[in-house]
Amino acid sequence: METWEGHKPVLFRETLAALNLKPGDTVVDGTLGGAGHARGILERIMPGGLLVGIDKDTAAIKRGKERLREYGSTVVLIESDFKSITKILDGLHINKVDGALLDLGVSSFQLDQAERGFSYHQDAPLDMRMNQSGALTAYDVVNRYSKEDLCNVIREYGEEKWAARIAEFVTEERKTKEIETTQELVRVIKKAIPRAVRSDGAHPARKTFQAIRIEVNGELEGLGAALEQYVYALKEGGRLAVITFHSLEDRIVKQTFKKLHDPCECPKDFPVCVCGKKSEVTLVTRKPVTPAQEEIEGNARARSAKLRVVKKR
Repeated sequence: METWEGHKPVLFRETLAALNLKPGDTVVDGTLGGAGHARGILERIMPGGLLVGIDKDTAAIKRGKERLREYGSTVVLIESDFKSITKILDGLHINKVDGALLDLGVSSFQLDQAERGFSYHQDAPLDMRMNQSGALTAYDVVNRYSKEDLCNVIREYGEEKWAARIAEFVTEERKTKEIETTQELVRVIKKAIPRAVRSDGAHPARKTFQAIRIEVNGELEGLGAALEQYVYALKEGGRLAVITFHSLEDRIVKQTFKKLHDPCECPKDFPVCVCGKKSEVTLVTRKPVTPAQEEIEGNARARSAKLRVVKKR
């Protein structure tokens, strides 16, 4: 397991092996985070390579500049959303790239910074914004959404079967006092979920916090279209690696890769394809790569990670 000042990039060796990088390559790390994967990429594309690191979190870009300073002009860091990849590459006058990585979801650093409000283990104001200049916060979702809208968010993005009950308890609680902190919300969730269910080992607030975070940051909006843009940006033989941490993300990645691999829309009983749509990628990983038990034991946050990789035809 590679570590750097406490940061443990998930599926580090598996991801870098799958990207199949070489000196001189141009690579995009669309979710810079703690720069752990970025450092591994840089070690493999030097000399002559270029890494474009993207993150919409100002703190991640600042930290990346400090941690990757030694690599000089080999690194270009951009504060933006990874979904804006076409615009970003156009602005850098880069036509095609040799590889790209997306490590989706909240980063370890965001979770560990209590004041960001991502963690249900630490008390902080309800925030959860990856981009701290964003308008919508977790406080707004919890205190301003209707009971129906809040229920839909928790059910759809958290896959929480107690969504209706949690939304009801939240809306009742805020009639007396607005819910301002993460631990205030955790207490309401614990009251909403029956005690017998709360004894199954998983934290009762995990799914609700995930749901609110996804809503605040629009994490699933346009993800499929962004993946297609990344594939378009690849050179022939270039690879895109995507790491996901929950089933909603993974489903979008899986379906998008499947469509790019087999876009034919002809009826199954047609002897030959007549729609004219051609495969754009080959599947490097037909099944997702998951962390070894050793990695999970050393980094509990890796337990739900899945890696999928495609190669541009």
